[in-house]
Amino acid sequence: MGFIWSLIIGGIIGWLAGLILGRDIPGGIIGNIIAGFIGAWLGSLILGGWGPVIGGFYIIPALIGAIVLVLIVSFILKSVRRA
Repeated sequence: MGFIWSLIIGGIIGWLAGLILGRDIPGGIIGNIIAGFIGAWLGSLILGGWGPVIGGFYIIPALIGAIVLVLIVSFILKSVRRA
């Protein structure tokens, strides 16, 4: 049950990051989950572990990391589409 809870929270974090930036994450729900997991990892590397924990994620660093990830991915996709 803990793994399913982590998938749900990861998806919500990825969805919120896309919603805050107004950009879609490629891959739909799976893309949101991946962005949430990678964002949590990136956020914990940059900011460490602090704030509320839900489903094994430090929410604030995970959200900030997911926002950074969505920005990077959208920049790369935009430059690839231009070329």
